[in-house]
Amino acid sequence: MFDVIVIGGGPSGLMASAAAARAGSRVLLIEKGAKLGKKLTISGGGRCNVTNRLPLEEIVKNIPGNGKFLYSPFSVFNNEDIIAFFEGLGVKLKEEDHGRMFPVSDRAQDVADALIGELKRLGVEILLKSKVKKLLMDEGAVRGVRLEDGGEFTAKAVVVAVGGKAVPQTGSEGDGYPWAEKAGHTVTDLYPTEVPLLSVEPFIKSRELQGLALRDAAVSVLNKKGKPLVTHQMDMLFTHFGLSGPAILRCSQYVVKERKKNGGKPVEVRINTLPEDNAESAFQKLSALAKDEPKKAVKNSWKGIAPERWLLFLMERVGIDPSAAGNAVAADKIRALGEALTGFIVHVNGTQPIEKAFVTGGGVSIKEIEPKTMASKKKPGLYFCGEILDIHGYTGGYNITSALVTGNVAGRSAGAFAAASSATPSIRE
Repeated sequence: MFDVIVIGGGPSGLMASAAAARAGSRVLLIEKGAKLGKKLTISGGGRCNVTNRLPLEEIVKNIPGNGKFLYSPFSVFNNEDIIAFFEGLGVKLKEEDHGRMFPVSDRAQDVADALIGELKRLGVEILLKSKVKKLLMDEGAVRGVRLEDGGEFTAKAVVVAVGGKAVPQTGSEGDGYPWAEKAGHTVTDLYPTEVPLLSVEPFIKSRELQGLALRDAAVSVLNKKGKPLVTHQMDMLFTHFGLSGPAILRCSQYVVKERKKNGGKPVEVRINTLPEDNAESAFQKLSALAKDEPKKAVKNSWKGIAPERWLLFLMERVGIDPSAAGNAVAADKIRALGEALTGFIVHVNGTQPIEKAFVTGGGVSIKEIEPKTMASKKKPGLYFCGEILDIHGYTGGYNITSALVTGNVAGRSAGAFAAASSATPSIRE
């Protein structure tokens, strides 16, 4: 009999195990893979973006999927506590742009090693290559787990930290959703977020823009009336299948939601390469440059306004000869180029699948979770944390912050629940 069983050895499961053990619980951590912390070691491009140091309000803004739920867990354990936790384990952190926190060593493995080392120091029992088949429950509470090989372990509390369906190579394959439903929980629709977009535009299919990066472009997802649902100003990339890069990943969930509303039709994504300008001011700028050097080829006069490959592509689309002199280009053509630079439309007909996404949208409904403890409102002794919950954020340390915060709160709460539980009834299924 254990006090607490934690299922899943990712960021939230490791943190939950440490928190429960620090609370004095006898903890068993079960991981179906051959090693712990797989998702940690690949996060942040192998550097591990441990958390984000922005104020809580800013963090919540960057977690568009139910970020407000985190106000309560944050009152128990927050991003500054995450920083103190890792530095206390000897992992020095540094702050980079937009509040992102990384290990000074730039090695994600150091973060995983420190957490795993802490679990060993605390005496957490670790079971690897062991897949949980089901939760053992009766009417009153959760009682333990049964493994695929038939083995059973009992505990006073169980923490489910098995991740979502994104990045399945780390073991996140959606195992926990049926368990949650068996325990009486609602699992909301699952969909990919932070995922590249697909397009069958001729210029995408011909790959003529493949590999072209636009720096600091303002990318908007438009609704059927042509109004922006969201705009993100960041870098983006044209690929052989569509669009990618930070701005696109952040816009992706809005494409998914708009396609749900419009019956799966293509969605318009608008790209403004000159975020400080609108079509009119871009036209004025282009006209002035052409007039300043009327005999010069416009491709040279306008050099530097946008990446050359992008500029030449747009000039061809609006019918401007790149080698034409500035005084030979009609005003309406220059106006059309101004419009293309500030409002180029790409028709997007979907996203890559959830398995290719960085983050899972949807999950165990947060309405059925006690925010101060991460306890199930449906089954005493059951706790959820991390990406299995219906919480999702942008990349930049927000999802891992949510995982570590909810993991810590779930672990310490499960430990407190186990300590308060006196009787250990027999298992009934």
